[in-house]
Amino acid sequence: MPALPIKLAENVWRIPTLGSNLINSFVFEEPDGSITLVDAGMKGAPKKLIGSLAAIGKKPSDVKRILLTHAHYDHTDGAAAIRLSTGASVHAHVDDADYIRLGRRPPIGYPGPLGRVFAYVGTRMRSCEVDETFSEGEVLDVAGGLSVLHTPGHSPGHCSFLHSQSGVLITGDALFNFRDKMSYSFALFCFDPKLSRDTADRLGESEYEVAAFTHGPEIRRNARAAVREFLAKRKG
Repeated sequence: MPALPIKLAENVWRIPTLGSNLINSFVFEEPDGSITLVDAGMKGAPKKLIGSLAAIGKKPSDVKRILLTHAHYDHTDGAAAIRLSTGASVHAHVDDADYIRLGRRPPIGYPGPLGRVFAYVGTRMRSCEVDETFSEGEVLDVAGGLSVLHTPGHSPGHCSFLHSQSGVLITGDALFNFRDKMSYSFALFCFDPKLSRDTADRLGESEYEVAAFTHGPEIRRNARAAVREFLAKRKG
């Protein structure tokens, strides 16, 4: 049964596609009623996403755009099916676009024997055409403006998104919030673990009220202060 969308701000929702918040996608409603979807979940997610959109009165044909935070299967495996069923265009950072098109996960940069084991686990993804690419600093024409924050390291083209109009930050996998405990990306799944931690620090610099995590529940109040407190402790 599809989960009910959780409203984060006016015209912004979180949709869980696994558990209550283990894997999340996000929805922005445009002034014309169309939908931009951020991340497409795993292969079973499309049915859940379409069912959840129906709960806010939206049809598959209302989905016009799919933004992908990065090229990992738990964010991209549902993209081709949603693209096919809705006619939506798929957008990703230029540095991750070819991985998504080829259905190949970016390399893992974790050192040692364990890293070599994980380098061969989950390398295959469901391929999906990428219709358009974006880069650092762009403001996408999404619900009044969605800023691209390039936060590489988890993957080469990993991005977070800032919607200044609603005060919502989507961290992607730059930061996790499992069991209401914030953390950096798990190093075992990172293209460059150190770079992932370093670039996540920029999420303390922007202005926002709500931090929305792909993995874990959102922080609804004073989220920037909570993120900055986490980052300061990790540096200390």
